[in-house]
Amino acid sequence: MSGKEGMNVAGMRIAYKGGHEAFYESDLESKDPIAQFTAWFKLACDHPKIGEPNAMTLATATKEGIPSARMVLLKGYGKEGFKFYTNYESRKGGELLSNPYASIVFYWEPLMRQIRIDGNVEKISEEVSTEYFHSRPRSSQIGACVSHQSTVIESREVLIQKEKELKEKYADPNIPIPKPDYWGGFILKPCVMEFWQGQSTRLHDRIVFRRPREGEVVNEKLTHTGDDGWVYERLSP
Repeated sequence: MSGKEGMNVAGMRIAYKGGHEAFYESDLESKDPIAQFTAWFKLACDHPKIGEPNAMTLATATKEGIPSARMVLLKGYGKEGFKFYTNYESRKGGELLSNPYASIVFYWEPLMRQIRIDGNVEKISEEVSTEYFHSRPRSSQIGACVSHQSTVIESREVLIQKEKELKEKYADPNIPIPKPDYWGGFILKPCVMEFWQGQSTRLHDRIVFRRPREGEVVNEKLTHTGDDGWVYERLSP
């Protein structure tokens, strides 16, 4: 189908990797998905055409199941989970507090790879959030104080005026800027991590790690034992 300007959107298509570059189970750097994430993330960080390798789509939903998604930045990760920061009173903050489950997706086009991570979400401690808040540039700290994210405002001038007032108030760099109570971090604790690599034939490679279900009898032909309590499987594209 074409858009209003006659663009052939349906015909937009690029070549991904060829069959000789397929992603096999034997190509896994680790059978621990966090370590596998590190291997792919490092490649993304080192790639000259990827400006923000830590940019990720964060998908949330209301208790009624109405979804929303936006781009945020990963600000830390490890075996405990994946950290990001936001305004707790924003749309995403409210949805995460009322329905604490989310999905994050990293897509690195030059590598033709993406990683999807699903899990439950918890607030990060006030101490850790405050420490991170004060590690940010002062301009970003002031920005967090200025913006009551997702609320309706009259104009951009409202933000500019409030920013000006706070810049004057905290002009002395020795005066700390208090972290707003409504601002802080979340950590997503993964239960599913899928590693995807594109193929030009659309027979994409999908290897997913998950936590086995309680009482599950594993089919060893399809499901393989990973490290640290994970199992992994190949999904049809």
